[in-house]
Amino acid sequence: MKLSVLGAGAWGTALAASWAPHHSVTLWGRNAAELDAMQASRVNARYLPGCPLPDALRFSPDFSAVVGSAELLVIAVPSGGLRPTLSALARHSGLPPLVWICKGFEPGSRKLPHQLIAELLPGHTQTAVLSGPSFAQEVAQGHPTALTLAADDTALAQRLSAMLSSHCLRLYAHDDVIGVEIGGALKNVMAIAAGICDGLQLGHNARAALITRGLAEMTRLGVKLGGRFETFMGLSGLGDLILTATGDLSRNRQVGLQLARGRPLAAILAELGHVAEGVTTAREADALAAEYGVDMPITHAVCRMLFDGLPAAQAVDALLNREIKAEF
Repeated sequence: MKLSVLGAGAWGTALAASWAPHHSVTLWGRNAAELDAMQASRVNARYLPGCPLPDALRFSPDFSAVVGSAELLVIAVPSGGLRPTLSALARHSGLPPLVWICKGFEPGSRKLPHQLIAELLPGHTQTAVLSGPSFAQEVAQGHPTALTLAADDTALAQRLSAMLSSHCLRLYAHDDVIGVEIGGALKNVMAIAAGICDGLQLGHNARAALITRGLAEMTRLGVKLGGRFETFMGLSGLGDLILTATGDLSRNRQVGLQLARGRPLAAILAELGHVAEGVTTAREADALAAEYGVDMPITHAVCRMLFDGLPAAQAVDALLNREIKAEF
């Protein structure tokens, strides 16, 4: 299959590298010089240093050519770059099936990716979301990984899952697009909270409680917005939450660790050098929770630390002093 990956960051590069031995894969990026460097060195030095890229992987800065030759498009840009990418795709006719891997809500509109696709590519129904517990570095290195691929069209989800799976990358078909999207978005907020918890050295008990109650928050909002409960118990919910909240390769967890040490958010993000989607997602999720009347105290506390300067210790005290309630 001729497959084009749009976005040469860590995740796009990792997936392109994973698929290149099995398909004809071209990786597109905006920076032609960076693509030339990757072509010459066979490594993405900026986002995936130390991870050799297969010789079969091609690189191109020509958006129209990459889109026009593809039998499948994979959008791997950050959530903030999804709208301009879709607007560029809208200028092309006869688009092939499209898979997106970005996680989060559009800042301001609070729209999920499938809503932006419906707005900007009306009538294009051959679309799917790919999400689940995965660090780009481990995918690029060929470590075993399991993901969820969800589409409204069940046959499309099953076909793409079979085609894009390999010995090291196992894809499970699903039909709950909204649930998969929300799980992938909100787990980043909970990873920030878990980083704060560990940065304050509150212990394993506290982290386990936070992850569990964080999953409850994710599920409450997800079901309210149209997702299904069982989706949040799967790879794109619980699985991704466990990985991102506990693994030190998680950028969002690193944000939380640094916040707990009292560092300002701007300095943390500048030093990180990568997008931490949980920062923007937290604000949008908190606003959605207020709009729909969903109780999300962890998300609200993360927002107060990120944007209002509330010290981490005070936020924890506020959470611990909440009214005692029934678990379910």
